[in-house]
Amino acid sequence: MTTSGWGERYSDALMNTFGPPKTTLVSGSGARVTDADGKEYVDFLGGIAVNTLGHGHPALVRAVSEQAARLVHVSNFFATPPQVELAERLLGLLGTEGRVFFANSGTEANEAAFKLTRRTGRTRIVAAAGGFHGRTMGALALTSKEAYRTPFAPLPGDVTFVEYGDAAALEAAVDESVAAVLLEPVQGEAGVVVPPADYLVRAQQVARDAGALLWLDEVQSGIGRTGTWFAHQNPALVDGTVAPDVVTLAKGLAGGVPIGACIATGGSGKLFDPGNHGTTFGGNPLATAAALAVLDTVESDGLLERSRTAGARLAEVLAADARVTEVRGAGLMVGIDLSEPYAAETVAAGQDAGFVLNAPSPTRMRFVPPLVVTDADLDALAAAWSGILDTAYAAGGAA
Repeated sequence: MTTSGWGERYSDALMNTFGPPKTTLVSGSGARVTDADGKEYVDFLGGIAVNTLGHGHPALVRAVSEQAARLVHVSNFFATPPQVELAERLLGLLGTEGRVFFANSGTEANEAAFKLTRRTGRTRIVAAAGGFHGRTMGALALTSKEAYRTPFAPLPGDVTFVEYGDAAALEAAVDESVAAVLLEPVQGEAGVVVPPADYLVRAQQVARDAGALLWLDEVQSGIGRTGTWFAHQNPALVDGTVAPDVVTLAKGLAGGVPIGACIATGGSGKLFDPGNHGTTFGGNPLATAAALAVLDTVESDGLLERSRTAGARLAEVLAADARVTEVRGAGLMVGIDLSEPYAAETVAAGQDAGFVLNAPSPTRMRFVPPLVVTDADLDALAAAWSGILDTAYAAGGAA
């Protein structure tokens, strides 16, 4: 069946929550995917920063296959070795003691963290304009974008938004009524927005002074995306040491197998009591075995370093055209600004040329390919980039 045929069946059978699909993908290998018409694309979206190891990686395939042959699901009345090992591993990567709650997605990880903050006895959250934390009702309350919020108002929570990157605004907003300060180390949905290098350190101090928790949403920026395990550990992004009380993870953690994690450090990890929160599928042995395979492979294959070097090359490729007015980010989390609001046209032109691209706003684009993206993949984009922009700008009406 062709992509057109699948598209018609999709429209007839699935809710229209995402708009029409751009095509129907049937297979993938590394950073390349193939649609139902047999056309191949270089994937610079990576399932929105999810496919850490790309598509069809043998280590992930093997881990999921072997675990599925043992146990897929047992309920949370029981422990399983992958679940325990993954929790220990994540705490080790953070370099701290704490406790982990596993969920199925980023929004669920943030829901868990949101509830956890209520156990401090305080209710108010200070979050950042431009931040994105998910689309369930609690996580949506923490997300500033009005287009997402308005159709579902009133939203739960007592949330104050401040300008992202403005430590003085944060200081003015945070007092002893605040349960937590919630920030992304790099804002992904906003188009890869990087705050000043001293921002997180100052935010930590503001939170500490008020007795509030510092909660970092690393759903998109974690697991090597910026070239370090967590973006808040990246010296290219943060000038100083940050020790968050809560970290939420999801996207890249299990390479595409659904998982989320809410990590609470120190005493924060003991805020939940039995019965305070739960999940049916979260932390099941299949997902946690997949995540362990991702962490093992990132480590054994040097993918943190690969993220840094490939990201530098990607930034260089994108900046080579003068219509790109700004390049931001670190590692393989790269955002650009275009000189004209033709980002959607650039995505369409890129797809015609054989590239999966993403535009979170009319002028901004986000590049979050698999960490296994090859030099040949980057060279292919380098060869096509100006032609893609030529087509996009012509379609957008530029002279």
